[in-house]
This record gives sequence, structure tokens and C-alpha cells, in this order.
Amino acid sequence: MNDPIGCPVGDTVVLRWRQAARSVPLARRELRRTLRRWDWDAVEDAASLVLSELLTNAVRHGRVPGREIETRFTRLTDERLRIEVHDASERRPLMALPAGGGEGGWGLPLVDTLAANWGVGDRPGPGKLVWAELTLSGEPW
Repeated sequence: MNDPIGCPVGDTVVLRWRQAARSVPLARRELRRTLRRWDWDAVEDAASLVLSELLTNAVRHGRVPGREIETRFTRLTDERLRIEVHDASERRPLMALPAGGGEGGWGLPLVDTLAANWGVGDRPGPGKLVWAELTLSGEPW
């Protein structure tokens, strides 16, 4: 089954995804639906790009057999959105600009540009979570 398993809880939407590239557009669609429901259309494009980059990294580099990837979309305040991607890999992402202007490796620099703040943290159980926070105004808080 390729559909997400999700459960909205208050101002947080939690979804689980297979470790497959096809999960990225499905997750983006669910984020866009959530943002429309919250009336946050102004941040939809930036949030979709951030989610795409974080989830793509988890699919490519956070692969652990038999484990799913979890996303969380949280409305922290009336102006702040937090996007989290949880995976079971202990491998932490590193932000570095690609050498020689290569096509790959621009994901985290893009997240750094679009998000007011982002980082990597521990999570209960194995793995890590990578998060990014955006503001409706597009400005740091």
C-alpha cells in the first residue's frame, strides 16, 4: 500500500511513508492539504520545497530495511510552522555546498535559505529527526 497512514492530532499532522521516492510527492500533497486547511497558503510553496528536500534526504540516505519514515507538520503558533522528518538511521546530514556547481547536494542549502531555522535532533528510539521552521511572513522570528 502506498497511501500514508496518518492521524491528525490538534495542530499536528503525523504521517508515515515507505522508504521510496514516490513517497515525496505524496507527502507534499498531504502538506499542501494541511496548509490549505489551516489557511496558510502563503507558505505553501516554500514549505513544499523544504519538505521535499528533507524527505528526499531521508529516502536516499536514511534507509533502514523494514522501517518507515515519519513526517510531522505542526502549527507552533499563528505565524510558525514546523516540518519534521523522522527516520531510523543514525547518519546525520551535513550541509555543504557542492563542489564545482554540481547538480546534487543543494538540498540543505535550499532549506537553510527558505526556513527561518532548521536542525537535527534525537528522537525516541533509533534514528534522528530533521526539522525546519517557517514563518508565514517568510522572515526569521
